[in-house]
Amino acid sequence: MTDQLLGAIVGKRHIYPLCVFYEDTDAGGIVYHAQYLAFAERARTSMINLLGFSNRNIAERHKVAIAVRHCTVDFRRTARLEDRLTVESRLIRIGGASLGFEQKIMRDGEELVVIEIVLACMSLETFRAQRLPDELRNVFSDYLDVNEG
Repeated sequence: MTDQLLGAIVGKRHIYPLCVFYEDTDAGGIVYHAQYLAFAERARTSMINLLGFSNRNIAERHKVAIAVRHCTVDFRRTARLEDRLTVESRLIRIGGASLGFEQKIMRDGEELVVIEIVLACMSLETFRAQRLPDELRNVFSDYLDVNEG
């Protein structure tokens, strides 16, 4: 699956291209640390869209939201203004009410930032954890990638 704006799913991984804009950087032209989380969010949202869902239709149809529960960020190298980057996302865990992703932000194949993030499915009525809807679980199961690298 490919969409020019949403990236591409290659095998079980989603590849999302992006360019670092001025708004993403500090005065020295270095990507601001929190911006990497925004890049990862864009990539995950694009992957979900390519799989046939949107955050809005998940909320409307299933009365749930998918929210960040936990994340770790390993900053290895810096990105700079006008760098061309890719975010490679892979689903590494499916729990009863959660999804675990590994996301690598890269420049020319070099890992700049590695993020592990756990998303929780929560009821929009009670704001408590709720089992992932079967429709989502079934689609995401096809993209579970437990292989290293």
